[in-house]
Amino acid sequence: MSLNLDKYQEFATLLEQLRSDVTKSQLDAPILRQRLDALQQLFVQQIVPLADVEYREQSYQTEMSKQLRLLEIDVMFFQGAKQSSTAQARLATIEERLITLIRYCHAILQPEEKGEK
Repeated sequence: MSLNLDKYQEFATLLEQLRSDVTKSQLDAPILRQRLDALQQLFVQQIVPLADVEYREQSYQTEMSKQLRLLEIDVMFFQGAKQSSTAQARLATIEERLITLIRYCHAILQPEEKGEK
């Protein structure tokens, strides 16, 4: 299982780096698109094929896949933004989506609390 956790940790680190760059507005649209493509490639090649995942982890993977597709749409909207205010609003949406993905990774990385409800 630790190999699986290493993959999620690597994915979370990349998400956090991208979030940091988005909040500093250091990314233009082509670079943001390139970074998103790298994230999606890592997810599809390294995380989706993980074997021996439990139901809880599978549920998070499904949600992460959905959030990545929505993030791709958010990036397309950012690329099409003509006004600075629209671009800033799109970046805020992208940041929120990245935060959600980071939370999912952290939920997988944290051991499940047994006996607590």
